[in-house]
Amino acid sequence: MNHHVYFWLKDEFKNESGYVRMERGLAELAKSPNIATAHWGKPAPTAVRPVTDHSWDYGIAFHFASMEDHEKYQKVDPIHDAFAGGNKEMWAKVLVMDLA
Repeated sequence: MNHHVYFWLKDEFKNESGYVRMERGLAELAKSPNIATAHWGKPAPTAVRPVTDHSWDYGIAFHFASMEDHEKYQKVDPIHDAFAGGNKEMWAKVLVMDLA
């Protein structure tokens, strides 16, 4: 199961300290033992096309070995809870897309 999340930062967090805070949080989040593989980053500098969206600030792509691991990550993972609880004030928008 693949879990993709895109984050748009509020304007007041689009600065060096905001970026550092978000990146530290993402690095810690990726350490969750429930995640099989983790990637995160900023939009790639690909060509502007009608089908691409470069408007987001950070994205994650996490692979879970099972739906059970994903459910543990969402419901009882203290690393996930700390990331969401400690950073949600930074986000203007969050979009989640999961693939089976």
